[in-house]
Amino acid sequence: MNVASLLKLPFSSNGGWGELQRRDLSIPVLAWCIVVPMSLLPPVLLYYAGTHYGDEFIAGFGGKEWRFITTILFLAELLTFFVMGWLIHAVVESHKLEISYNNAYLLAAIAPLPLWLSSLALLIPAVAVSVIAVMAAMVFSCTLVYQGLRALCHRSPDDVLTMSATYTVMAASLLAWGVLMAMVWAF
Repeated sequence: MNVASLLKLPFSSNGGWGELQRRDLSIPVLAWCIVVPMSLLPPVLLYYAGTHYGDEFIAGFGGKEWRFITTILFLAELLTFFVMGWLIHAVVESHKLEISYNNAYLLAAIAPLPLWLSSLALLIPAVAVSVIAVMAAMVFSCTLVYQGLRALCHRSPDDVLTMSATYTVMAASLLAWGVLMAMVWAF
């Protein structure tokens, strides 16, 4: 799979999704090859920002226990992948659509990629840059969920059932992301 196919994933249910589906990646392969390495990005970059920028970045940012926070964040991200895969499958099935567990977990591994990559904005010591990156990542993540469900469930562009399932999955995803961020700030 080339970079051009990956860049098309949020914008189209054609092309890249079919190729990913044909690869029939197992859940352990998705976890070890995509989720674990990408889940390391936010904790590592958050640790870097917390230990290098300190209170100049955000007031109270420098005095936190970053080793503990980032370890818990990493473990929570891994747990979220497994919960979201199950949730995607359950939501899609409740909407009378069909998706295999592997494809549900494929979507759970691909959809957060923009959020994981948005943590690269922490390399720039400006809160505004990080906020803009996260907001853009949320939009791309939501479009990945929609296009992924359309492709993996083989639905038409204006299918109301796919839209409804997407809204439910997006709401749960954003809630999970909010809990992860609240956890970071609580410690």
